[in-house]
Amino acid sequence: MTLEYLREYRTYFHIANSYGISESACYRNIKWIEDTVVKHPDFALPGKKALIKNDMQYEVVLIDVAESPIERPKKTKAVLLRQKEKAYNKNSGCRRQKDTRSALHRSS
Repeated sequence: MTLEYLREYRTYFHIANSYGISESACYRNIKWIEDTVVKHPDFALPGKKALIKNDMQYEVVLIDVAESPIERPKKTKAVLLRQKEKAYNKNSGCRRQKDTRSALHRSS
């Protein structure tokens, strides 16, 4: 059950359904096994001092990350004029609707 959780990244819900137990029981079992393995000395990681005592030479690479502004195209006069024309065309349709309403209102 724990291996399925660690290797396949399955959810507790799906693992519990596979074994026919509740989701909470699956969670408790996996947590108990993880805690037991972490406490065992065979699975302990070396501390900070073990790295200092080691004779191995390490190569350090530093990467300088600088923020840069987002490059966007400049708005030209042509683009701005096209936007105004589109807005004007939309408004011209509204006039027709007003005219048709007034024409319908006059006929009654």
